[in-house]
Formats: sequence, structure tokens, C-alpha cells
Amino acid sequence: MAENNKKKLFDEWPEEYDRWFTTPIGGLVKKYESELLLNLLNPAPGEIILDAGCGTGVFTLDILSRGPNVIGLDVSLPMLKRAGEKTRRYWFRTVLGDMLNLPFPEKSFDRVISVTALEFIEDARGALRELFRVTKRGGCIVAATLNSLSTWASRRKMEAKEKQTIFKKAIFRSPDELRSLAPVEGVIKTAIHFQKEDRLDIAQQIENEGRKRGQDTGALVAARWIKP
Repeated sequence: MAENNKKKLFDEWPEEYDRWFTTPIGGLVKKYESELLLNLLNPAPGEIILDAGCGTGVFTLDILSRGPNVIGLDVSLPMLKRAGEKTRRYWFRTVLGDMLNLPFPEKSFDRVISVTALEFIEDARGALRELFRVTKRGGCIVAATLNSLSTWASRRKMEAKEKQTIFKKAIFRSPDELRSLAPVEGVIKTAIHFQKEDRLDIAQQIENEGRKRGQDTGALVAARWIKP
């Protein structure tokens, strides 16, 4: 996707993106996704963390609550502005930039995370290469994207054709495809095994069962790698 097209795409999306997480089912999705991401990233007070593709700061706030200093990078200025408004009481700095060409020196960060940004980047391997480059040795890299094995992906593709949504040109990847992007072995987990239409109590039961079974078909697939 061309850089200007990506900017236009995300510049028009902040309000709708945030609104989704205020719905009952969206709030439950946020809860489970945040739990998974924090478990993988394990941020600590005083660390310097890069949130690449931070968007409006939905997950950035959860990371900041653990005490680290966070730099949020995104291609969209409107999204960065909204993220900055949400995070005023924390140590958070925003940078307008591209994940394929991160404006930071090598080994700048203790930990790096990117959530639902890779699906909008064709050269995902190049993006991961950049995330590894700016991470210190022994630091961890967490990347989460939309899972092609999930029924959520199928629905989003259909909706994109009918309504011209943001997912029209999204690239959904499987757990194995995400795993293959990095130069080292990592840990892969998925979350959100229920459906958008499920009742909240049923959704929670389905999610707990999916976790116990270690299913790889959750709507969000996340990976953690340690930089050697």
C-alpha cells in the first residue's frame, strides 16, 4: 500500500476505531487482547519501549500503566494526536514515521511492540527486520496481527468488499506465516475465539475454552521473540 494511501486510510479512522472498543463485545475483545499482549511483552518500570503503529493509543495506555517510558510511532498524525491526548499523565512521546524505516538508531529500546499494523504492510518481513534492529540484545519484540485462520478474517474480507472498509487491502496472516517473518524462533499465541454476535457470558466461556486448548484460530495472533 502506497505511503500516501496509508496515511489517508488511517487519518479518517481514529474515531471509529476507538468507538468499537466502547461497545460491550469490543470491550471484551480489548480485555482479552490486552491480557495477551501484556503477558508477552511483560513491560517493567523505567524501560524504554517502542510502540510501532500505536494508532490512537488503545493498547499503549495498558503498557504505560506498568511504568515504562513509551515512544509511539505511527504513519497517521490524527491517530498520534489522539494517542497523545489519552496519555498526558504518562511519559509518552509520539513520532510520525514508517515502520519500514524506523527513525531510531540500532539497539535503542528495551522492548518493542506492534499491534495490528503488519496487516497493512506488504513487506512484513522488512518491518520485523526494523523492529529487531532497534531492539537491544536480550530485549523482546512482540508483534500482533489479524489471523487469517479466524472466521473474523473471513467476515472482514466480505464486509470490505461490500462497504469498502479499512480492511479492503489488509493482508491477513496465519500463525505460521507470522512465525516465519522473524530470524529466530518465537512464541505464538492467539486470542478472541468467540464471535462478534455471541452473548458476553457465552463469549467468555468460549474464550476460556480456546485458551485451554491452545487453539490457533483466534482473531488476533501474537508472537514474541527475544533478540539474540
